[in-house]
Amino acid sequence: MQYKIPNLSSDSTFSFLLHLAPSTPSRTMKERHPDGQDRDAELLASLGYKQDFKRNFSRLELFGVGFSMIGVFPSIAGVLVFAIPNGGPVAMVWGWALCGIFIMCIACAVAELGSAAPTAGGLYYWTYRYASPRTKNVLSWVVGYLSTFTYGTATTAVSWACAVSILAGVSIGSDFSYVPTTGQTFGVFAAVLVFQLFMASLPSLIVARLQKLYIALNVLICFGVIIALPIATPRENMNTARYVFGSFVNLSGWPNGFAFILSFLSPLWTVAAFDAPAHISEEASNASFAVPYATILSPGVAVILGWGLNVVLAFCMGTDLESIVGNEIGQPLATIFSNSFGKKGTLAVWSFTIVVQLFMGAGCLTAGARLTWAFSRDGALPYSRYISRLNPYTGMPTYATFVTAFLGLAVGLLVFAGPAATSALFSASLVSIYVTITIAILARLLGGVEWAPGPFSMGKYSKPVSIISIIWMALVIMIMSFPNNPDPNADSMNYTCLILGGYIILCLAYYYFPVYGGVNWFKGPVRNVSRAVESASESSGSVGVVSEKETEKAKMTVSVEVVEGV
Repeated sequence: MQYKIPNLSSDSTFSFLLHLAPSTPSRTMKERHPDGQDRDAELLASLGYKQDFKRNFSRLELFGVGFSMIGVFPSIAGVLVFAIPNGGPVAMVWGWALCGIFIMCIACAVAELGSAAPTAGGLYYWTYRYASPRTKNVLSWVVGYLSTFTYGTATTAVSWACAVSILAGVSIGSDFSYVPTTGQTFGVFAAVLVFQLFMASLPSLIVARLQKLYIALNVLICFGVIIALPIATPRENMNTARYVFGSFVNLSGWPNGFAFILSFLSPLWTVAAFDAPAHISEEASNASFAVPYATILSPGVAVILGWGLNVVLAFCMGTDLESIVGNEIGQPLATIFSNSFGKKGTLAVWSFTIVVQLFMGAGCLTAGARLTWAFSRDGALPYSRYISRLNPYTGMPTYATFVTAFLGLAVGLLVFAGPAATSALFSASLVSIYVTITIAILARLLGGVEWAPGPFSMGKYSKPVSIISIIWMALVIMIMSFPNNPDPNADSMNYTCLILGGYIILCLAYYYFPVYGGVNWFKGPVRNVSRAVESASESSGSVGVVSEKETEKAKMTVSVEVVEGV
C-alpha cells in the first residue's frame, strides 16, 4: 500500500494558512484511512521509522514548544544591550521590524521542509533526504552534530541567563550591596538545570498540557508590561513619537550604517527556535499540518509582540541612553524598570521573567533531547544503543534528556574561562542554527532530489523565499562573527568563528578517522519499520506468536512506500 500526503495547492502560496486557525485539538480529529490505520504512523513509516511515541501534542501545544523557547520578554531583557548602543530608538523599532520580515522568510522555508517530512531528526534528516548522493552522508553527519551542539549550548545559555536573573534580583533587593561571584552563579545555574531536567523528563502528556500554561505566561507578561510601563513611567521620562520613530543614537563606535546592522542581533538572538517543533513532530497529531503551523506561528507571534514591547520601551526609557547601558544594575531593561516601577515593582516584574526563563530552558532541553534521541536512533552518536532507549515507564527519551543536560552542564564550566569565552560559545550556538538551516535548504535546492511538498507549500514563491533566506542567513553569520566594538582586545574579541570552526573540524576528523570514523559505517537515517513484525510479536507476550490482526498491520506498515535512500 502506498501513501502520499495530499498537496492542498502547489500553486497557491499560502493555502495552508486556511488551516492555521485554532481548532478542536487535533488529537480528537486524527485523520484515518477507512481501514482505521493512523495516517501519522503511516507518514512516519514512509520516512523510514516506526511509531515510538504517543501523539499527545495538539497544534496549539506544538506552537507552545516553539513559542516558549523564544520567550519574548526575557529574551528582549537580555538583548537590549545590542539595540540601544547601535542605533537607540530607530534600531529598537525599525531594526526589529526589518529583521522580522527576513525571520519569517526563514520560518516559511523551514515550515515547508517540516510539512514534507515531519520527523524528530529535523534538519539532519532533511539534509540527508535532499542532498546529492555524493554528499548526503557527510553533510547530514555535520548537521546532526552541529544541531546536537546547538541545543546543548542553547540550554546552557538560557539556564545561565536564568541564574544571572535570579542573582540580579537578589542584588536589586539588597540595593546592590550583594555582587554574585562566578562560582555562586554557576551553583544557581546547576540547580536551574536540574529543575529543567525534571520538567523535560515528565511524560509526554504532561509536557504537552503544560505548553498552554507557558503560552499564557509569555503572552500575559508581554501585555502586562505594554500596559503598565507607560502608566508607571514619570512624564519627564516619556519620549515623543518623533524621538521614538526617528532618533538614531550610536554609542558603539562603529559607523552608523554598520551599527544599525549590528542592532539586528537583538531580534536574531530573540527569535531563533525555527526547527524546534519538528523535533516534537513524532509526538504531534496531524504532524504534517501541526509542524508548519507551529514553525510559522511561533516566530510570527514573537516578532509582533517583540515589536510592541520595543516601541513601548522606546517611549518609556528617556533620552539618557548612556546611563541606561552603563548603569550599575548592568541590565538595560532592569534599569528602565527601576526608573519607572521603583524597586518593588521591578522585583515583581523580574520574578515573572525568571519563571518564564525556567520554562524556556525546559523547552530547549525537551526539543534537544528529542533531537539527540533521533540522531542516536540512527546510530550516529557514541553509545547510541543506550541513548536511543526509551524509558519503559514514561515512554520518554530519558537517557537522551540526561545526555543533553549533562552536555549543557559541561559547556557551562567554560564560564570560568572568562566572559570572552562564554560570549563566544553562546554566539557560536546561534551561528550554528543558521549554518545548519542554510545547509538543509541548499540541499533541497541543489541536491537534485525531486521536491514533493507537504500540505504547506509556498508554490511558485518557494524558491525565491528560500534564496532570500539563504542570503539573509549568510549576512547573519557575518554579523554574529564581528566584535561589539571596532577596537577589540583579547577580552572583547569575538571568538565565534574559532569555536564553531574548530568544532566542525573535529566533526569531520571523527567522520574521516581511519577504521573507526563515520565514513566507514554511517549511512544516514536507518529504517526501522521492518522490525514492526518483531515488535508486534513481543507485544503479544510470546515470541513467534503473533495475532493475525497484528501481523497484517505490521505488513501494511512495512509495505508503505519508503523514501529512496532511507
